[in-house]
Amino acid sequence: MNLSSLNFFRNLRAEKQQFAVIGLGRFGQAVCSTLNASGYEVLAVDNDEKRVNAALTDRIATHALQLDSTEMSALREAGIFELDTVIVAVGSFLAESITTTLNLKEAGVANVVAKASSETHVKLLKKVGADLVVFPERQMGQELARLLTKPRLVDQFELDPDHSIVEMVVPDDFDTKTIAQLELRSKYGLNLLAIRTENQTLEINPLPNKRLKKGTIMVVLGSNQDINRLPI
Repeated sequence: MNLSSLNFFRNLRAEKQQFAVIGLGRFGQAVCSTLNASGYEVLAVDNDEKRVNAALTDRIATHALQLDSTEMSALREAGIFELDTVIVAVGSFLAESITTTLNLKEAGVANVVAKASSETHVKLLKKVGADLVVFPERQMGQELARLLTKPRLVDQFELDPDHSIVEMVVPDDFDTKTIAQLELRSKYGLNLLAIRTENQTLEINPLPNKRLKKGTIMVVLGSNQDINRLPI
């Protein structure tokens, strides 16, 4: 997740929302199922009758419709323009994805999330007004690479392309040392925001005399270049 994603989520209404998911491939089905299981009203949409019937049979959505999402009139008649958030999950069909996203934004849908299948697709979706673009294959690949090369890196929140907040396992080299002894700011250019103790208590802005223990969690803020210099 990055800062632009956070801005999108801030704009979502706090009260219960209604969602539409257009495209019932594996990604769309997973989104429908998760939203529905969480108690939200979900309209599942696809131009394939079999997928629509499967959504109803498997009860992954509140309602399901077969329609062509590239047709403005079909979207309007289905009431999709009245919903809070629409997820365009037809990432493998570029023309359909772009046209559907454009239709939704031109009709005034407040929150449109679109799935991309390539970097070019990402750029096109942003150009036609998608509020949030997700690229699952890229995100999964990046996460896998992090897990394989930096297994101590638990999570990463990108503030921009060059800076992040990371949650990481305390390195062996930091074991029993106080925060003051580590000199994270002078040696690495990083700020320690919090630590998570063995009993899972989150301690914000820990005191300089606090000793770290390997295997527990620390949260740091800084440039990606400086974060990569940590012994993880």
